[in-house]
Amino acid sequence: MRNMNFETLDLRQLDAFAAVMSAGSITGAARLLGRSQPAVTRLIQELEANLGFALLHRNGPRITPTNRGVLFHEEVERLLVSLKHMRERALAISQDAPLAIEIAAIPALAAGLVPRALAVIDAAVMPKQVHVQSAPAERVVQSVLARSADVGFASLPLEHPGLDIQWIGEAPCVAAVSASDPLARGEVVRLADLADRRIVTMANPYRLRGRIDEALAKAGVNPSDILDTNASFTALGVARSGLGVALVEPATAYSLPIEGLAIRPLDVHIPFVFGIVTPLAKPLTPGVEALISAFDVVSAALVPRLKRLDPGGRESLADVLYGHDRRPPGEDGDRSAPGEEGTDQ
Repeated sequence: MRNMNFETLDLRQLDAFAAVMSAGSITGAARLLGRSQPAVTRLIQELEANLGFALLHRNGPRITPTNRGVLFHEEVERLLVSLKHMRERALAISQDAPLAIEIAAIPALAAGLVPRALAVIDAAVMPKQVHVQSAPAERVVQSVLARSADVGFASLPLEHPGLDIQWIGEAPCVAAVSASDPLARGEVVRLADLADRRIVTMANPYRLRGRIDEALAKAGVNPSDILDTNASFTALGVARSGLGVALVEPATAYSLPIEGLAIRPLDVHIPFVFGIVTPLAKPLTPGVEALISAFDVVSAALVPRLKRLDPGGRESLADVLYGHDRRPPGEDGDRSAPGEEGTDQ
């Protein structure tokens, strides 16, 4: 492998590569950048020479990214977005204006509750630039830990030492069925009624899906089919089509009502626990403080049976997330074995 020469890397080269990946061709990238096709080709070639590896496979006029090109593109995107946000913040600082807010949120919260909270923030602290990144819970956490996000909205568990937990809420999951489904006629959906039905639910087994599976097992329900997805809104759309009964968290179900879809409480309590986190020991800007307060108000108004939990109450949180019998070692009030300390799992 040739030696890399990072000193001669040029932002124009990175812009050209990002444009090629977005457009899928040199010609399309040239149009996006307002440059000539030969100029874009030259910038890509210079970038490859500096990196010491190929970014693109070339087959006549057709190009496809190499495996290394795909991996490098992720880094380029992250850098270019960071630079864009840095310019925006520098401009806000120069004008003594509210700083931009970088928000990372799971899809369940990014689609409904977070926008509703943003909508009621006082204009005096609302910045001109707000960036909302929708991502899985694990990536939300990583964004806050890396301080590329000022605030994160995610489902629990959130037990990372680099986080300050600002707010935690818990509310029961619900069933979503097509308005024409016989189950929509009742006030409550019983898990026992789902034995011969297709169930639509979440895919991640380490968060809400695990609690849903456990509730079904306790009720002796063995669904005929399972359709899972990584986003509650998708599950709601599937349920509206009549393809199955969705068991989902309540934040999306109640904050984004869908015509032709009925939302019903379940006869068992399956907790959805979600929270707001910020980087450890980082002072909150007025905009972030206002967003957290607004989220609290909006959640209480839209999500039935919402309970606020103490972010510092580790025992009560463990009970909600795992149940008393499944709490991690060291969190059940028992003494550790002699010579051993309790550990977090």
